[in-house]
Amino acid sequence: MRARTSRPVAAPALLDPPRTAAVRPPGDRDQDPPPIAPPVGDPDPPRHVINATSVLVHPGLGRAVLSGSARHAVAVASGCTDLEYDLHNGQRGRRGRETVAALLAAVPTAAAAYVVNSNPAALVLAATVLAPGRELVISRRELYEIRDGFRLPELLTSTGARLCPVGTADGAVLEDYRQAVWSGTGCVLTLVPGRSAADASPDRPDVAALAGLHVPVIADISSGLLRPEPALPGEPDAETALRQGATLVTAGGDKLLGGPQTGLLLGDRAVIEQVRRHPLARAMQADKLALAALRATVVHGGTPTLAAVRAVPDDLRARGESLVGALRAGGVAAELVESHVTVLSGASTRLHSFAVAIDQRLAGPLRAGDPAVVGELRDGHLLLDVRSVPAGNDTDLVVAVLAAASRP
Repeated sequence: MRARTSRPVAAPALLDPPRTAAVRPPGDRDQDPPPIAPPVGDPDPPRHVINATSVLVHPGLGRAVLSGSARHAVAVASGCTDLEYDLHNGQRGRRGRETVAALLAAVPTAAAAYVVNSNPAALVLAATVLAPGRELVISRRELYEIRDGFRLPELLTSTGARLCPVGTADGAVLEDYRQAVWSGTGCVLTLVPGRSAADASPDRPDVAALAGLHVPVIADISSGLLRPEPALPGEPDAETALRQGATLVTAGGDKLLGGPQTGLLLGDRAVIEQVRRHPLARAMQADKLALAALRATVVHGGTPTLAAVRAVPDDLRARGESLVGALRAGGVAAELVESHVTVLSGASTRLHSFAVAIDQRLAGPLRAGDPAVVGELRDGHLLLDVRSVPAGNDTDLVVAVLAAASRP
């Protein structure tokens, strides 16, 4: 498939949105406003990137796209704000109190909540409070290594906990945990992964089974969902884990929750208070911009991430056909192909989607454009997945492709 460059770059008006695109959930219409221009003379500003890959929440591209409400909250909080000041009585207030209140309203099972600057920070604080100098029981299969040499065992042992791995590399069953628990056990940690129901091991004990061992249970959920999401029945959520008996749930705010990079701790009031008062909590506190964006995300919803998750395949097909038509009208060979996106990187739920296939030689020029566009090279083509691209970016995507194809 070759890019034709004989025609001039087409105008954005070539793209006619499908009829179904007019129906959006409340709060979605401002979900992806245009980026703010960098100051004049800035030699290397952050680049605006359109994620058209097969990973919906892409770690290399900043994970979740903030909603319009969250962006507005960040703009307001960028000046002086009531971060630790109570405007009603003119005295010092508790940091992040509005954000915590929003989390507790969204997850009624949680007796308390606390917010730090990342999911690893939340996990470190939980282990530091529950298992200092004691054993932390965890499945061997869950002692993973991820990007840039980050190893979970090293993170956990840095807290002063002694790791007690159970089971094998293929996983652990309930009896493995039962035999490991004794008076020197501080807690059990289970990493509740984002995965489809068909991919889960039938012998893997759930949070309820581990809570029956009568030791504190930390459930670290990779998805960051606060409540069950009907469109993702295989993804874990905080409300369910707490109902099953987890002492603490830790999660990241920048994945399926659709907010900024933050670490969430929800659960037992006494344990959360210990976390809040621990000296390390000061070093891991979330900043005012993250707290403002997180509160807006929880309160208003309407995130681009959940809009993409809930998108109907027929609507995605219609959007893809519009994209293909606009590109062909501009002289670029394109076709629509069926695809699948992974919600999170790794063993996460996969969703049916459609992608626009164009000449793979456009991959470099698209990455160099403004906005940059990142797709996926496969079978000699560059695939631009429709589900990963917010609907409001369709015209920008067409303009970017036509501009890339017109370069010598």
